[in-house]
Amino acid sequence: MNFYIHVEVFLANFCLNRFSVAPMLDWTDKHCRYFHRILTKQTLLYTEMVTTGAILFGKGDYLNFNLAEHPLCLQLGGSDPVALAKCAKLAEQRGYNEINLNVGCPSDRVQNGMFGACLMGKADLVARCVSAMQDQVDIPVTVKTRIGIDHLDSYDFLRQFIDTLLPFTNTFIVHARKAWLSGLSPKENREVPPLDYARVYQLKCDYPQLTIALNGGVKTIDEIKHHLQFVDGVMVGREAYQNPLLLTKIDAQIFGIDKPSIDAISAIKALYPYIEQQLTQGAQLNHIMRHTLGIFNGCKGAKQWRRYLSENAHKKGAGIEVVEQALAFIH
Repeated sequence: MNFYIHVEVFLANFCLNRFSVAPMLDWTDKHCRYFHRILTKQTLLYTEMVTTGAILFGKGDYLNFNLAEHPLCLQLGGSDPVALAKCAKLAEQRGYNEINLNVGCPSDRVQNGMFGACLMGKADLVARCVSAMQDQVDIPVTVKTRIGIDHLDSYDFLRQFIDTLLPFTNTFIVHARKAWLSGLSPKENREVPPLDYARVYQLKCDYPQLTIALNGGVKTIDEIKHHLQFVDGVMVGREAYQNPLLLTKIDAQIFGIDKPSIDAISAIKALYPYIEQQLTQGAQLNHIMRHTLGIFNGCKGAKQWRRYLSENAHKKGAGIEVVEQALAFIH
């Protein structure tokens, strides 16, 4: 790779990872991502974690997405290099911008499948997985990980993990908490282990050539800007989902795009064509609108908006008129 191509690849990867919305099971589905893309054009969006088994052997189309969702990263769950390589190739052919390997989820279900956070203890296997994927695709292959697992939580352990993967990827999204593989629920693993942002900052200092994005506990624009002084990117999860109006500020304040942001009411109305199209394809209104419930948080009528949608969007035949009636509560 010559110098100029290397610079182009670095800058593209940097821009992709400067700000992203985390992959969240049962939340960041295609309806959620389409809505988030209305709110922000620059943010890198992630799919929910999709297992290799689902893609290769499942009955549904687990790689389906709307072209409007770009830039989009597919997060894969798995530990078989051959299967991961096949899925990565399929994803590239479908048009995904990036592939991410899940080495951070601590749930029992994920561990039983030998993927997620338990893979931190098998760095050589992770390296083979990433290498196999990278050999098959030209798009970036990245790793989302924790700072440690169980009692393997020293900075030296984290560095050894990174060192093992260095030949195969240059981008790590690091959740700044360790994961307990037993004794804590996935929810508790997002809250109980203390955040250690300094360890992620140190990682960037020690590996300046890598793209390091920080994840965990970030809730405000000011916090994002603060972290970006020390790392290349920030990933936000639940705050972006529960208070999606945050995303309307990202393009201007994080990416420096000089363009007016969309307001909440306009964002919902911009969703109308998508709703109508999805309903004709058999989707249910509540499956789409559940991702929008927090858009009016702090506004007068927000409670009534949420209640009306919750009580009516699931009904047979519910359409745009339900959304319009719910909007009437907002002042």
